[in-house]
Amino acid sequence: MHFEFLMFMSRISVRQLTSAAIALVAMSPAISQEQVVQLDYRINERVMLVPAGAGHQSRLQTTVFRPNGSGPFPLIVINHGKDPGRPSQQARDRFYHMAAAFVKRGYAVMVPMRQGFAASTGRYVDHGCDMRANGYTQADDVRDTVDFARTQPWIDSTHIVVAGQSYGGLATMALGTEDLPGVRGLINFAGGLRDDSNGCDWRGALETAFADYGAKNKIPSLWMYGENDSLFGPDLAGRLHAAFEGAGGKATLVEFPAFKRDSHGMLASRDGASIWWHDVERFLRQVGMPTEEIYTVAQAPSLPRSKFASVSDIAAVPYLTENGRAAYREYLEKMTPRAFAVSPSGAWCWAEEGEDPDTRALATCAQKSSQPCQLYSVDDYVVWPERAVAGAGAAGPVAGGAAAAPGAASPVAGAAGTGGAGAGATGTGGEAAGVAGGSAGAGAAGSP
Repeated sequence: MHFEFLMFMSRISVRQLTSAAIALVAMSPAISQEQVVQLDYRINERVMLVPAGAGHQSRLQTTVFRPNGSGPFPLIVINHGKDPGRPSQQARDRFYHMAAAFVKRGYAVMVPMRQGFAASTGRYVDHGCDMRANGYTQADDVRDTVDFARTQPWIDSTHIVVAGQSYGGLATMALGTEDLPGVRGLINFAGGLRDDSNGCDWRGALETAFADYGAKNKIPSLWMYGENDSLFGPDLAGRLHAAFEGAGGKATLVEFPAFKRDSHGMLASRDGASIWWHDVERFLRQVGMPTEEIYTVAQAPSLPRSKFASVSDIAAVPYLTENGRAAYREYLEKMTPRAFAVSPSGAWCWAEEGEDPDTRALATCAQKSSQPCQLYSVDDYVVWPERAVAGAGAAGPVAGGAAAAPGAASPVAGAAGTGGAGAGATGTGGEAAGVAGGSAGAGAAGSP
């Protein structure tokens, strides 16, 4: 299954700005799953299947972004983390904001979902508290992705960098124990894996794993960990780096200041590049990778501001019960990007951070409502039409009841229930919901 969209833009010309929604259905003995996937024409997003695993019998659902032209392009492979729950239920990660930053600089970007994750076939293998083995197993799929990429005519096989976030960072560093032609550097964003089950000393197991990777390290790396990372804070990051370098590995550790509520989700934020790009740029230059912007990626059209009411006027929000107004009050305390959707049925949903909080808010609201949902607020302003009258309906971005809005980038983290449920539970062997993957955000939803 291979979807390809060829709508390009460059610094010289900017063509059509739009996105397409497709239903991607993957059927195999391992999974039967349907996802609504938004593909972005602005950076030529497509989804392809990459052979992997024993005998290359498995297929990795892989998101590809690339500039205009036939290449060959330098490549960055970005590796995802693990959300709580079943890997097959994890959404397709895109790392859209990071991918756009690299496409601007002429890179092709590949984001493989490893075996058993999302719509990839194969089986997810969990080695429990053996973090060393967990990293090596996940690295096998990353290596298969790099090997596949080197055979593609649009890839410059001599200029490749591999990056990973959280569990993907652990896999990236395990990959660095191999000789990989063309791979010039590794970038570890908050790499690690947490397992609180059965008395697992996961911190000590991570130190052991990184010491092993360091002893066999063959590729230079940049490590970035944040001061307020909810999973791998400064003390642990320092211990992991010391174990890696103490065993002979070559790595530069950057400990950056607190980022919003949790730096573990930095790559999913549209504001994250202001933190990570400077150090990444320096590292890329050191390993001989390009860093100059040569393309322009136009911003998506934004919804116009409305004079219907002030964003802080809670009483003006239509359709809401007291529970809904309490939720809107909570929404006003959230960080941007954010969105709040409502329905004539009294259903509501807010979403913050991650990719496309507006489409996530609409999609989850629609799941709670028998009537269409509509955006009321985005970021710090109201988008509700000025002439709209509660109960009469209004034109604007809507999602129909019971069906997810086309283009919903990822599910809202946390349970949806009457009065709204908070986001952010931690699962065994997983990561905090809302900050784990490249697309994740937080949110809550409710009905009257």
